[in-house]
Amino acid sequence: MTDIVETVCGVDEAGRGPLAGAVFAGCVVLDPARPIIGLADSKKLSARKREELAVVIKAQALAWSVAFASVEEVDRLNILWASMLAMKRAVETLGIVPSSVLVDGNRCPDLPYPAKAIVKGDALVPAISAASILAKVSRDAHMLMLHGQYPDYGFDRHKGYPTKDHLEALRTHGASPVHRRSFAPVRVVVGPAEPVPGP
Repeated sequence: MTDIVETVCGVDEAGRGPLAGAVFAGCVVLDPARPIIGLADSKKLSARKREELAVVIKAQALAWSVAFASVEEVDRLNILWASMLAMKRAVETLGIVPSSVLVDGNRCPDLPYPAKAIVKGDALVPAISAASILAKVSRDAHMLMLHGQYPDYGFDRHKGYPTKDHLEALRTHGASPVHRRSFAPVRVVVGPAEPVPGP
């Protein structure tokens, strides 16, 4: 009789709070035979440690995926539903069918698999910790790319979060095309009547 291998995947997002850039989600199925030392909530790790662990996760996990929802989707859907969409996309592109899905937080995206939300799951469940690391590393890389396109805002330093420097840059330069116009600090700068730039 063949043993049935449980394929539990952890899911987490990165980038709900920033004023700019996409929101990312990671999805990971860890290999029980290859435990990864040092997994933790990505916010508790240094950038260097996250990047080192991301390499190990991608090499040793049974499956992993990263997906995102765009700035336009954040503004159209709101950040909660854009986060759910990014998570759904990550699970759908995993490459294997998970037996169950564990999601950080208090609600789950709409999925065709058994799913459970776990508050503070990124600190409690290794697969969710791994997912949070992949999501954060991918989003930080995204913000570095956006810094190259819009260097006036300091995305390389604050990754889009509403720091004093970022808010000052917003007031000085106005909003870039990658700022979330549905977020109050950006809306204050651009005004409600300014249309979102088209393609």
